[in-house]
Amino acid sequence: MEEQANSHDRSEAPRPRNRRMWHGVPLERVIGFFLFLCAAVSVLTTIGIVAVLVWEAAQFFGEISFFDFITGTKWTPLFASKHFGVLALVAGTVQTAIGAMIVALPLGLLSAIFMSEYAPNRIRGLVKPVLEVLAGIPTIVYGFFALLFITPLLRDVSGGISVFNGLSASIVMGIMILPMVSSLSEDAMRAVPRSLREGAYALGATKLEVSTQVVIPAALSGIVASFILAMSRAIGETMIVTIAAGQNPNFTLNPLVPIETMTAFIVQVSQGDSPTGTLEFKTIFAVALTLFVFTLFMNLLSQYIVARFREAYE
Repeated sequence: MEEQANSHDRSEAPRPRNRRMWHGVPLERVIGFFLFLCAAVSVLTTIGIVAVLVWEAAQFFGEISFFDFITGTKWTPLFASKHFGVLALVAGTVQTAIGAMIVALPLGLLSAIFMSEYAPNRIRGLVKPVLEVLAGIPTIVYGFFALLFITPLLRDVSGGISVFNGLSASIVMGIMILPMVSSLSEDAMRAVPRSLREGAYALGATKLEVSTQVVIPAALSGIVASFILAMSRAIGETMIVTIAAGQNPNFTLNPLVPIETMTAFIVQVSQGDSPTGTLEFKTIFAVALTLFVFTLFMNLLSQYIVARFREAYE
């Protein structure tokens, strides 16, 4: 009887499913290899870009002193009297990026607080898509909007503002990155457990106190990460600064005069006036490598902040 019971149990035990094969290889392994190739594309692309930048920039620094490049304040590689001080381009880039953050950070954070803590679901469902539409507008449209609309308004207020200036570019760039700050910050706030809010309300806190003293500190890592990612986006912006800020590499922090950013200079040289292989053409890669280091540092800082100050809730 015991043997019959054991044989009956074995007969009803679930049998392993037949593994699907593709030309004699398990299909699961084929799919895994295909997914690995997809993931490797981004890694190999990044390695290729960095390799090209480093190789071409090394040839540039073989002719130009690296110390003069990073400390010089005059940038005229396309002129008869050539100077290669990249600080003039760095100053323009930093100026427009900081100006954009001054516009985007308060507006983005306040709109995120509104959508997360104050807005009803119906209003939030309407406001958030409208904000995110701003991210879909081509940057060249933003550039002409800054040149043809924002700049005339600024010149009506003050006649000392140049046609091409860093202020109008900063304002419009801040509007462009506003959805990034708002959306990422709002997602971080909504990830805060409701129990923290209810506990604060139980202690007599108002909605404003809950928002500023409970929700924002709890979501601080995500909010700061959104700020840094938005600044990285502003540093790498091209068309807005090319059209609105001008192409005059002044080493200045005055936002009312024409300036030139690193991305705008790359566009200027890429138009074809400088023959390939010349020293003027190689400046593209030196400036691009500098820009890459800037954005890489910002992204690493963002990842560090998220990992260091992230709050884990159960």
